[in-house]
Amino acid sequence: MMKMRQAVRSLLAAAALSAAFCVTALADDTTQFVPGTTVNGLGIGGMTVEQAKASVEGFYDSNYQLEIKKKNGTKDYIKGAEIGYKVTLPAGLEEILAGQNATGRVSGPAADNSHTMDMSTAYDAQALEDRIAALPCLSGSGIVTTADARISDYEAGKEFTIIPEVEGNNLDVERTAAAIREAVAAGERQLDLTAAGLYYQVQVRADDPGLRALCDTMNRYRAMTVTYQVGEESEVLDGGTICSWLSVGTDGQVNADPAGVTGFVQALAAKYDTAGRERTFHTADGRDIPLTGPYGWKLDQAAEVQALTEYLKSTDSQTREPVFAQTAASRTEPEWGATYVEIDLTNQHVYMTKDGAVVWDAPCVTGNVSKNYTTPPGIYSLTYKEEDRILRGPKKADGSYEYESHVDFWMPFNGGIGLHDANWRGSFGGTIYQTSGSHGCVNLPPDRAKILYGLVEKGMPVICYN
Repeated sequence: MMKMRQAVRSLLAAAALSAAFCVTALADDTTQFVPGTTVNGLGIGGMTVEQAKASVEGFYDSNYQLEIKKKNGTKDYIKGAEIGYKVTLPAGLEEILAGQNATGRVSGPAADNSHTMDMSTAYDAQALEDRIAALPCLSGSGIVTTADARISDYEAGKEFTIIPEVEGNNLDVERTAAAIREAVAAGERQLDLTAAGLYYQVQVRADDPGLRALCDTMNRYRAMTVTYQVGEESEVLDGGTICSWLSVGTDGQVNADPAGVTGFVQALAAKYDTAGRERTFHTADGRDIPLTGPYGWKLDQAAEVQALTEYLKSTDSQTREPVFAQTAASRTEPEWGATYVEIDLTNQHVYMTKDGAVVWDAPCVTGNVSKNYTTPPGIYSLTYKEEDRILRGPKKADGSYEYESHVDFWMPFNGGIGLHDANWRGSFGGTIYQTSGSHGCVNLPPDRAKILYGLVEKGMPVICYN
């Protein structure tokens, strides 16, 4: 049961219906309401309290319906009988009759005998929900969805255009259902959907200046290209791909989807990165050796995503090279170019090649195989070079080091592994490395190390192989 305040919606209709319930009575019959008495717009003059209660409740039980007015002027209805609608008029009629008797039972046009009373309503809530769901205004075939004006989708070879708005008649279903429930609970007899603001409204129209500006911007994106030049090869980021990444934020600004930009840059890296991949090295003695290693080209993916995202905002075409975190001597094969250091681990020999010709070589001693200090093969680059350096092994518990060796020329290329002079050795090359090798470094004769030191530069490729 729900309490409500019933307002009169059609006095003429109420008066006509109430006439059927009127009982002819003498003006001085104090058990009856004086002529012209109404409760909630329904006439009860000449009725006793019991008759008036039955008349008002019976009217609602048999005649209640909610008229739902739509924007085109047509109407939908929910009838009380469809939802088991019942009204109960609580105590209060007695007080009205007592008041009339106490004031001399005045009637006629000059007397105000109209009254408003609280009533309790009851109905089948599920039946109401089913009726709401079936209303033509909410589920009918004639519903047209309201739509804002918008930019057309991308089509190859076609410019973006503005698709006009649609003035539809679709309702906010949740709000409309709530308004109907409230009207029924209050005994309202009419609900104007337009006046209640329940229809979806067009927010953006085709003549909106912002929409026209956005359309112009999208057409600039459509014509945009970004050409990546990577060595002798190129990759073109075309307008269609760019447009597939775009969305418009709540601020009206065009934004590129980070996932789309990132995916494109990742594909560039997958195609053009060489660092860490297997490559073939042609040795000084004419062999082709497959090698991997950290030396090579490597895109700085995070930096390139940021750079491309920012550049897209300009809508201007350009040719660019991606941002590299790491580069190599040559973009074309072989990427280590024609100047590099070559270390033959099997034959224990080091070569310095400059501009394609061997300009220096020397025997060496590499990592001790018997103690598992084997110098690892791979393609590296010279980290730096330094004179007068003390090389130290791991620190022991007593604070001393496993070894400390002074070298005049230090040329690291793989972490703590490097080329250096070894004046404590009397011979180099051969099989010394198998049982009396180094801790992983490449030991060189002092005089030969000095010459090599003058030839190498930071970043120069250093290639080790078996």
